[in-house]
Amino acid sequence: MSIRNLSVMFTAVLAVGLVAYAADEKAKAFKATCPIANKPALEDKTADYKGAKVYFCCGNCPKAFEKDTAKYATKANQQLVATGQATQAKCPISGGPLNAEKTVEVGGVKVTFCCEKCQGKVAEAKGDAQAELVFSDAAFAKAFEVKKASAK
Repeated sequence: MSIRNLSVMFTAVLAVGLVAYAADEKAKAFKATCPIANKPALEDKTADYKGAKVYFCCGNCPKAFEKDTAKYATKANQQLVATGQATQAKCPISGGPLNAEKTVEVGGVKVTFCCEKCQGKVAEAKGDAQAELVFSDAAFAKAFEVKKASAK
């Protein structure tokens, strides 16, 4: 086999490897939990929500979500933050300015508060009650901003 053939073959193998690596990295980068079934969500199963996208595990969950959005709002709001589509601007309890030293992880999302009192209130709550304090529609409207989608 000539050096030229080896070089072509090596380049082809390298290209295939890079494409596979890029696809694998993209798959690892996306991580969301279905707000209906609490299973890993898929990028192609979505519903529009608050100017962003909520991701689901299957084709049936978006229908359930759209039928009763209020029922799933807390988990959908949490997902918007977890996927980087919404960012925190204020304390979800008081609406006050954020203190970077006052944080609590809520369902895998780092949430910042204005003071020790607000931080403590959320830290003492458990499970769904904790998420409700931070990601309910009222708290979300007070503290988070949905990023504007860029024009394509």
